[in-house]
Amino acid sequence: MTTPRVFIVRHGETEWSLNGRHTGTTELPLTSNGEKRIRATGKALVGDDRLIVPSKLAHIYVSPRKRAQRTLELLDLGCHDRLPGHDGDIGHDTSDVLHKTKVQITEDIREWDYGDYEGKTSPQIKEERKEKGLLEHWDIWRDGCPGGESPTDVSRRLDRLIKDIREKFHKDLLEKKAPQNRMNGDVLLVAHGHILRAFAMRWIGRELTDGVSLLLEAGGVGTLSYEHHSMEEPAILLGGAFAVELVDKLEN
Repeated sequence: MTTPRVFIVRHGETEWSLNGRHTGTTELPLTSNGEKRIRATGKALVGDDRLIVPSKLAHIYVSPRKRAQRTLELLDLGCHDRLPGHDGDIGHDTSDVLHKTKVQITEDIREWDYGDYEGKTSPQIKEERKEKGLLEHWDIWRDGCPGGESPTDVSRRLDRLIKDIREKFHKDLLEKKAPQNRMNGDVLLVAHGHILRAFAMRWIGRELTDGVSLLLEAGGVGTLSYEHHSMEEPAILLGGAFAVELVDKLEN
């Protein structure tokens, strides 16, 4: 069994992500281009010989926001679990590959609550703070959001989610206590820009107030795992090699 991984997927492009407005609780649809790019991501990265292998997924967590749920649908995982309020399967695949994979909507992976800064751009926030006599250089990782969440608030719910993932899906595999025929240990998160970058920091035990020098574009995919197959060494996987089967297929 390979070392289990966590895939983090940011939802596709929206009008507000295009113009830099902070989007927390506001419900916005993906743009047409955003939907096309997520479909392309699914075709490029999802499959038996791709980065995200559906049969190896043990669990899927998705944000309550509709833009994240639509992104999950467009990845076309062929998952038979249904999202509340959705009539069809998650993807068109009619096989039973993912019939045991649970899709869970959780508040723990919703976007940072921007409070008074909801819908505002960074320049607008800077100007507003200047008018109020506050420090102009606002840093969400240090300052949080008035009327919304602080870095401590966000860390608390992410730590709860990380504990859930490790205890339920990774511990037995890493400690080699899982049945030998168990092949699914990967976990997929579909959510938002700030919260997923914060998740990556907390995954490796870093404080958000240390500053987060990580980028995740709309529709982007990141990978987290462990070094030396050890629960005590969580890591950010910067890059992986292509599967041999994929290379052979391309060459033939």
